[in-house]
This record gives sequence, structure tokens and C-alpha cells, in this order.
Amino acid sequence: MLRVGIVGASGYTGSELIRFLIGHPEQVKIECITSRTLAEQKLADIQPNLRGFTDLVFEDLDIEKVSEKVDIAFLGLPHGAAMDYAPGFIKNDVKVIDFSADYRIREVGTYEEYYQKHVSSHLIPMAVYGLPEMYREDIKDAKLVANPGCYPTGAILAILPALKAGLVGSDEIIIDSKSGISGAGKTPKEVTHLPNRLGNFTAYNIASHRHQPEIEQEIAVASGQDIKVCFVPHLVPMTRGILTTAYVKLSRDISDSELLGIYMDYYKDEPFVRVLEGKEIPQTQAVRGSNFCDIGMKVVSKNNMAIFISAIDNLTKGASGQALQNMNIIAGFDETAGLQIAGLMP
Repeated sequence: MLRVGIVGASGYTGSELIRFLIGHPEQVKIECITSRTLAEQKLADIQPNLRGFTDLVFEDLDIEKVSEKVDIAFLGLPHGAAMDYAPGFIKNDVKVIDFSADYRIREVGTYEEYYQKHVSSHLIPMAVYGLPEMYREDIKDAKLVANPGCYPTGAILAILPALKAGLVGSDEIIIDSKSGISGAGKTPKEVTHLPNRLGNFTAYNIASHRHQPEIEQEIAVASGQDIKVCFVPHLVPMTRGILTTAYVKLSRDISDSELLGIYMDYYKDEPFVRVLEGKEIPQTQAVRGSNFCDIGMKVVSKNNMAIFISAIDNLTKGASGQALQNMNIIAGFDETAGLQIAGLMP
């Protein structure tokens, strides 16, 4: 029996993770869920979609008590908070899958430039970046998994095979991403207020978004080059999903069919990456509620460029689904266990 706990379970990612876990086909038990503001309240009263599926009750966070109950702790805490609790779980021999950015960025100075002062940076070297398509073997033995950000997941998967094949012909890539509002989290904000979002489409944090160094870090690993990213995220008036378009200057002439073949071959054994053929274009509804990433591409020969498009659900492959995928790898389960769910259309 694999015992798991979800620390900070009241947000969107926590509820999505529970939704997947309660239908998991292996022997997995959610031993506890924590929330300091909702302690002693029933989960089903807060997340009515889970009514009848679980009798879990929120409890206050006590690292020692939680550590006695679980083998793996999912940390659904804000950036800057996870770093306060991960060391205690690691010390108590509990494996950690962290949703925050606290252990994703390998350079402490870069993390502190985009986030805040790091108080447990000694754990960064042991953290494994939780993108299975790049780090599956390392994840198997990881004690601390840094679950990737939603934008980086869609962006990296879109261009990874091109990077590996040496097809990038310049030191800059343009990445344009559109996200649903749930990416901003559950806490109400002015930017997520319905009258401000409905019928409205806007860019934000242009060339300064906190996911940019994360994307650049993993592009450098994949390509062996210091490639800079021009990254512009947008909010679109939908609840969930991310559509990413990446513009890449090519290092050589290549046809659509050859490029497609490179991608089909690279992702042939990846259970959650679907490379689209022909004129089919990725769309967010095709992956909504699922752990899939759909990828399409087009060569623009007159510019010697390629355009790559990916679609993911920011709450699943961009967060909770990927976290569960990492749990399956650590536990030695079938990687797809509990995640073979089709997208919701319409």
C-alpha cells in the first residue's frame, strides 16, 4: 500500500490530484489532506464534485504527524512556502513531490531574482525536475521532485525533439502562450474577476514572467546551448488549458514530413504526448481534463523557420496529472495508472 498525503489540498491542483487518486487502480491511499484555513471541514463540502467518492477531512499541518502517515507528500503550497516544509519531510524519509517553483531552478541566484530569498537551497541539488519525457530515469529514485510549471511543460515538450535533433539555428526562440484563468490559482483576484476576463484577451508579464528562466534552463539542458527565450504569456477567457506556439529558426532545410518523422520517432514511447499528423492542429478542448499534450508543427520554408504548437490542460499535465505521473514512476506503477482519461469535448 502506497500512503500519500496532500499538503495544501484546498486549491485547484489539490482537488484535481484527489480526483485522480481516488480512481487510481493500484493500492494507493490518501492518508491525509491539510489546509490550515479549512481544518476539520469535510473535503466534499468544499469540493462538491468529490461528494460520495471520499470522506476525507482537512486537518492542520503538522510535519511530524503527517510524516508518520505517509510515504509520499505532495506539496500544494505557494512559491516560497514549500521550501519551509520540504526539509522536514525529507528528514523524516518522506519523498516529496512539490508543485511550487522552489526547487525547479538550479541556480539559487536566478530563483531569488524571480521569486524570493531561498531558505532551503541545500536541497536544490537533490531535486529532480519532474518532466518524465526528459528525466524519467532520475525520477525513479528521486527523494524530491520539482513538478514543472504549466507554461514550461507546454513550451518544452513543443520544441524538445527539435532541440535534441540540433534543428535550432539561432540563439533565440519566441514562445507565445495562452492560458485559461485557473492558472492564476483559486484565490480571487482583480485579474481573475469575471467582468475583467469575460470577452477579454490580454498579455501580461511580458518578457518578465517567472517561468521564463525555467524554460531557458531546460532548453539549455536539451540543446547543450545557451538559448534565450522571448516569452509572452496571455490570459484568455476560458477556465483551463494552455495553447503554446513556439517560433524557431532552423539550422537547415527540412520538409514537413521529415520534421514530423523526427517528432513521431522521438515521442513514440511517450504515453502522454500525441504528435498530430496532416493538417490537424492542437486545441485545448481535446486535452481538457486529461494528462495529454498534443503537438503539431509546420515548416515555413521561405523564412527558414518552424512553428510548433502544443496544447495541455494547465491543471493536469501542467500540474496534478504530471505530479501523479511522477508518483507512478517513483512507486514503480504503470506510468499511466489512473491517468488514462480522454479529454472533454465539447
